Amino acid sequence: MSKDEELQQAISKVIELLGEDVNREGLLKTPSRVAKSLKFLTEGYEIDPKEILSKALFTSTNNEMVLVRDIEFYSMCEHHILPIIGRVHVAYIPDGKVVGLSKIPRIVDVFARRLQIQEQMTEQIADAILDTIQPKGVAVVVHARHMCMEMRGVQKINSTTVSSALRGLFKSDQRTRNEFYNLINTPTPSNF
Repeated sequence: MSKDEELQQAISKVIELLGEDVNREGLLKTPSRVAKSLKFLTEGYEIDPKEILSKALFTSTNNEMVLVRDIEFYSMCEHHILPIIGRVHVAYIPDGKVVGLSKIPRIVDVFARRLQIQEQMTEQIADAILDTIQPKGVAVVVHARHMCMEMRGVQKINSTTVSSALRGLFKSDQRTRNEFYNLINTPTPSNF
């Protein structure tokens, strides 16, 4: 039996254990759909973030902050396998190398598409960029809503969790850190 078939069979069993009839018309293809969905939502385990970043490194004399902000992400918490929905701000200060801008959101997706806790995902993004690009500093801030808090448990709708990971100059230099926080907290112009 293939892994896909095993996964579908496990999902069928879960549906059955919840008291549903897996042979009911509306549920006939549900195990297959859920299996495909879960494989997509966890594809980050199969992707090497350093490989993504390494393929798009370019020599540059720029030594000023590069910021990609408001990167939307969707993940699932490892405790309840319920959605985490949010946005990420990533900045780094080059030290002879810059990375293609599209690679930063891809790195966010690599780590978001794993069973996660927000705090760990924040650290993983920062460390992958630090280790691969070797900039003078990296800053990552994640704002997210956790459906495990909203749909069950404390049921607090619209509560937001914020986590950060600061490396290098963002940790040691107050002016650099302040500039980063000011930039991510400035509203986006309406003509964008």
